[in-house]
Amino acid sequence: MANKTELEVDGRKIPVSNLDKVLYPEVGFTKADVINYYIRIAPVLLPHVKNRALTLKRYPNGVNGEFFYEKNCPSHRPPWVKTAPIWSEGNQRIMDYCLANDLPTLVWAANLADLELHLSLACSRKPDQPTFLVFDLDPGPPADMVKCCQVGIWLRDILADDGLDSYAKTSGSKGLQLYAPLNTRVAFDQTKNYARSLAERLAREHSDDVVFKMLKSLRKNKVLVDWSQNDEHKTTVAAYSLRAKQRPTVSTPVTWDEVENCLKKSDADLLVFDADQVLKRVEKHGDLFKPVLEQKQKMPKA
Repeated sequence: MANKTELEVDGRKIPVSNLDKVLYPEVGFTKADVINYYIRIAPVLLPHVKNRALTLKRYPNGVNGEFFYEKNCPSHRPPWVKTAPIWSEGNQRIMDYCLANDLPTLVWAANLADLELHLSLACSRKPDQPTFLVFDLDPGPPADMVKCCQVGIWLRDILADDGLDSYAKTSGSKGLQLYAPLNTRVAFDQTKNYARSLAERLAREHSDDVVFKMLKSLRKNKVLVDWSQNDEHKTTVAAYSLRAKQRPTVSTPVTWDEVENCLKKSDADLLVFDADQVLKRVEKHGDLFKPVLEQKQKMPKA
């Protein structure tokens, strides 16, 4: 029988269960720890997930067990959990996606062992209009975060030449992600085509280090510049989301100074942060990813 109790969060009573269940066995990080992290990080996390279609990635038996994605918001959700009807290409039908618009919803999802928060690049009211460009830099072994930092700097500089500021965050796994805020009227075919052109350019100019095609056979000791995330039907892990790794690592916003320092010292561990470290970083620096929500930039002309 599940060990059940109730939490009161912002005036909502939320049934929770099995709080002592270990979800990260290597470090003994429990469901209670997951919920506690999301409660404490919520002030900076919630603005990044608000009004964006949320795909749940649930690990009911912890990070070493089976997981499943849940696009359709569970029917047993509380009545106060907001949803958005959006067409799902994969399911070929309208789905009611959860919207994590408030702290109670975040806690409710965490209780479902939704360790990772995966989001649309567009707001739910305008699902065909991305608010930023995204590049996911994914290293093929033995390449690691250090090589991602080098590729990220090359990409940052190309974007800057095109008049776009960009911001970096760790994936929380092995790679680095770059976001260029737009927050102006633009369509996915524009952002996707532009992202692909930059990925192809990097692969031409740095063929020993970069690939833009998804084939795993091409990726040994190279960094995949994944441009394909810029799609109406793709999701990207949210800033400050936990990841389902051996430790509770987090997709963490970082400064370009930190990226350059990681490259200079050739130390991939400099850009790996777990839940406790991220909470301390936010206490010290605030939300390094805030400009992604606010800065308005226009797509470069083709």
